[in-house]
Amino acid sequence: MNNAIVKTIHSALVCSALLLTATPTMFVANHAVAQAQPEQELKASDKPTRRVPTLRSTVYEQLSRAQTAADEDGDVEEALSILKEVESKDYSMNSYERAMMHNFYGFIYYNDEQYEKALAEFEQVVEQQPIPRKFEMTTLFSLAQLHLMQGNYDKTIEFIERWEALHEGAIPAKNKVLKAQAYYQNKQYEKAAEWIERAIAAHEAEGMLPDEGWLILQRAVYYELKQPEKVKDVLVKLVKLYDEPKYWTQLAGMYGELGEERTQLAIMEAAYQQGYVESAADIFNLAQLYYYHRAPYKGALLMQQAIDEGVLEANLRNLKFLGQSWTLAKEQDKAIPVMMQAAELADNGELDAQVAQILLNEERWDEAIAAADRAIDKGDLRNPGLAYLIKGMALYNQQQFARALNELAKAEEHQKSRAMAQQWKQFVTNEKQSAERMAAELGDG
Repeated sequence: MNNAIVKTIHSALVCSALLLTATPTMFVANHAVAQAQPEQELKASDKPTRRVPTLRSTVYEQLSRAQTAADEDGDVEEALSILKEVESKDYSMNSYERAMMHNFYGFIYYNDEQYEKALAEFEQVVEQQPIPRKFEMTTLFSLAQLHLMQGNYDKTIEFIERWEALHEGAIPAKNKVLKAQAYYQNKQYEKAAEWIERAIAAHEAEGMLPDEGWLILQRAVYYELKQPEKVKDVLVKLVKLYDEPKYWTQLAGMYGELGEERTQLAIMEAAYQQGYVESAADIFNLAQLYYYHRAPYKGALLMQQAIDEGVLEANLRNLKFLGQSWTLAKEQDKAIPVMMQAAELADNGELDAQVAQILLNEERWDEAIAAADRAIDKGDLRNPGLAYLIKGMALYNQQQFARALNELAKAEEHQKSRAMAQQWKQFVTNEKQSAERMAAELGDG
């Protein structure tokens, strides 16, 4: 059960990690426009050692025409035509102008969902040197994001490390997370763990809460590394910080994986009290926990309510388990009709045999015999002799000794019930003889 919970939730973890990557479409485009300002404004953010040529207004005007055609008119072909005209004069352009041209190409291709062409153009941007440091870093970061989205994980790491080589000071947490994502998707889980741990630790050291998506990624990494204690610790954080129903049930599942079943039950009960246990799977899991922890009455009430409300389907599995729960709770009046309903759905007679046994214990002799007959008719029983044994015992209690002995003889033919059938045959035979003697004595009198 617990493995199923963890595997079920694990399929969502990869998707969550990917969703951490923001689409950089407008970010790239807006930066392109921002860079097309007078050179003296750009130099303030550059290192003094980098001398960048000026972006001439005539070139920028042509590039802007292309962007207008693409953005406002939706005419991609016209936009590309304008850029090709600009490109035809690239021999007269400086490095900054060529970089801007490729940037505009990349933006237009990206918005037209031609991602491979967009990536190729953005890569050309950073190959033009010199260009403004901020422009280069923005493009490198966008390239890292885009390659992650395209599944090019080695490229993601390459471009984010090129960004870091230009950056001064501590590496921002978002870069560490991006690297962790790339390593995770590339199945390099040890490295992914290192970078996501560094990102979260640095964020928390500054007094800030880790992003929910970061913790989801960390949980996925630890799961792949088969480190359930760490998975549990991350889920504890997710419960405390984000209090989502799914995190409560997943945390309970991990305690089950760790063999801490009592804590698992406590977490599930706490989740239930908060209204977080709503799905059919979670309700069934909680009912199972109650059953295994000798609290079947709670589990039966939970399942009965869920079936009555239509949350749980009244199918063979659910009805059988509900009946077993009522039986263990010694609520036979509730167990019997549920078990009968389950038996009607079963292909073999096993459940009918169980119902017959319960009815026998409840001294409902005629009903026990009928249930045993249904079990025999359906067949495919693990212990076929048991049904005959039940019939024999019920008939004995109705003082039908001859019929009882006949059924016990049939039970004796089966290995699993032979010993008990022989004991009962001897007992019934003795009782029959005693009854006959008494009848004869009374007759003589």
